[in-house]
Amino acid sequence: MSHGRLTRRGFLAQTAALSAASAASGPLSGANARTIQGEVPWAPGEADAPTQVSQTASYVYFTPEEATFIESAVARLIPADELGPGARELGCPLFLDRQLAGAYGRAQRWYMQGPWAKGSKTQGYQSRMTPAQMYRAAIKAIDAYCRNNFDKKSFAQLGPDDQDKVLGGLEGGQIKLDEVDATAFFKQFLLNTREGYFADPLYGGNKNMTAWKMIGFPGARYDYRDYVAKHGERFPLPPVSLRGRPAWNPKS
Repeated sequence: MSHGRLTRRGFLAQTAALSAASAASGPLSGANARTIQGEVPWAPGEADAPTQVSQTASYVYFTPEEATFIESAVARLIPADELGPGARELGCPLFLDRQLAGAYGRAQRWYMQGPWAKGSKTQGYQSRMTPAQMYRAAIKAIDAYCRNNFDKKSFAQLGPDDQDKVLGGLEGGQIKLDEVDATAFFKQFLLNTREGYFADPLYGGNKNMTAWKMIGFPGARYDYRDYVAKHGERFPLPPVSLRGRPAWNPKS
């Protein structure tokens, strides 16, 4: 073996040695123990849980004009029909608002430095803007486009057919926007709307787990062993949110 290179045998030997040393030193306890909050003993519910978004809450990121656009647009991306409610009815605008107001909207965990070469269609998010910046700039530009081309009407003031025409133009690249790649925005907007439609209700969308009920998704249930071998059969139990079911906790 050349110096500076680790072989499979060497890796396994070092791992075994570290395991032996750890076993010899005994279990960690007291100040040396590592837990989620740095304390022992561990107890259920000690970890920091996501904050529940009340589905009657007000917007914290969207301005009134932006909220009007979002509510109108998601209603065209996932409209209500005979199968069930659409994105607006299930709270997707609130989901988007909270995501854009938080770490996702700030691209807090993303690499956002150059170089800025144009990405391919198979690559993910490629904008210099954070998602929150992209949404704000795109909504403003889309409303400006609509006013210039539809008798001074904003997107929300258009009829459903014209709204679909605008959204289709964004998706296909026929509509160009100032400062924002229209197709990239549409792709991200559609993705985020789908996420809100099927996300845990904890985050503001999927009101009453309705989307899960429509597709038979069981949600955050702990144990599926009784149903693993029942292929092709409908799961008979109602879905469970990360916060449990209301019937289990009447005080929630």
